[in-house]
Amino acid sequence: MKSTICRKGGYTAGIRPPVSVTGKEKEGNAASYGYTGRMGDAEYDHLISLQLGGDPNDPRNLWVEPPDPGHQAGGGVNNKKDPVETKLHTAVCAGQVTLAAAQRAIVTDWTTALNTLGIG
Repeated sequence: MKSTICRKGGYTAGIRPPVSVTGKEKEGNAASYGYTGRMGDAEYDHLISLQLGGDPNDPRNLWVEPPDPGHQAGGGVNNKKDPVETKLHTAVCAGQVTLAAAQRAIVTDWTTALNTLGIG
């Protein structure tokens, strides 16, 4: 993992598809879910984040994540899932949990993933 997700200096930047590709995909994905909110406030998100080894292009790993409740329209992307992904990534790279366990926990329910794995 030291040469992939735990590599210092931008692993995800090297595998993330360009906005010229994801912008069109995001619109189509939003339509398929019936999302009608502002696209600029929604994130085209990976169910298993890139920093946890998620596939950058698989449509089964991508979805339009609406902003968190209480978010002000026009405020840009804002969601509470991102810090969970970062904490899981840190725990995996520190050897506190396995990558498979982190992936399983975030797919099952990202809101409980940290507690499930005993990460504070």
